[in-house]
Amino acid sequence: MALKEHGVEKFGRLIDQNIAQAHYLDALIASEPLLESVAPATINIVCFRCHPPGLDEATLKRLNVEIMVRLQEDGIAAISDTTVRGKHCLRVAINNHRTRRSDLDLLVREIVHLGRTIEIRDETATGLKLEDDRPLTASLGQEAK
Repeated sequence: MALKEHGVEKFGRLIDQNIAQAHYLDALIASEPLLESVAPATINIVCFRCHPPGLDEATLKRLNVEIMVRLQEDGIAAISDTTVRGKHCLRVAINNHRTRRSDLDLLVREIVHLGRTIEIRDETATGLKLEDDRPLTASLGQEAK
């Protein structure tokens, strides 16, 4: 129905807009030292991760899953995760015609902020502890104790 009402040309413009926004997000990621692009954005999907120096792959995965969960819980963004060439990463699929560059700027700012504040300081039998003393449990599939 929407295609009939608005036409193919309008839908095409909206798809082009989302692809351009993905390229914009890719450029933001490239300009931020704490973030690492995992695959070039060729359509409306951007795959990247927060990659502080000195963390192994397992720790990077836990950190990025925690970032994803906090973004979702705080209502900032509904991003997902995936694995590309063996690297766990965050996945942004830009599909909403209401998405603006300012939304993508906010997303990058929040990911960088979380990447800097979620510091894994010690691994215990009850799970990893974060700088703010909340247990890192979302990515481990455990209930908080």
